[in-house]
Amino acid sequence: MSPDPDTTSTSTGLPSNVAAAIACIPLVGGIIFYVLEKRDGFVRFYAMQSIIFGGAWILFNIASAIVRAVFLAIPGIGGVLYFFWSIVAALIHIAFLVIWIIAMVKALSNVRWEIPYVGPIARKQLGEV
Repeated sequence: MSPDPDTTSTSTGLPSNVAAAIACIPLVGGIIFYVLEKRDGFVRFYAMQSIIFGGAWILFNIASAIVRAVFLAIPGIGGVLYFFWSIVAALIHIAFLVIWIIAMVKALSNVRWEIPYVGPIARKQLGEV
C-alpha cells in the first residue's frame, strides 16, 4: 500500500491523516467523519471502514452474549462451555483491538490500508473500484 499523496486539510480543517485516524474509532468516529467530510476520499474511506468494522464488533458482542446465555442454560456442562467461550471471545476482542490500532497507525502514516473483508466492502459502498 502506498502513501496517499494528498495531505491537505479536510473539510473539517484537520490534516487528512489526523482526520482519518480519528475516523478509525469504531462506529462513532466513522459516522461523525463520514457525515462531516465531503471532499477527502482518504478520510471517507477510513470512516466507512470504521462504520462497518464497528458494526461487526457490535454484532459480535450481541452474538457472544446470546451464546453465553445459551451455554449457561445448559445443565452440567454449560459452565465449562461458558468458560471456554469466554476465552475465545476475549481472544477475538483482542484481535478487534489490534486491527483497530493497526488501522489508526496506517491512517496516521497516510497509508490506505484495507481491513481484511471490511476494506473491500467499504470501497464498494463508496463507489470505488
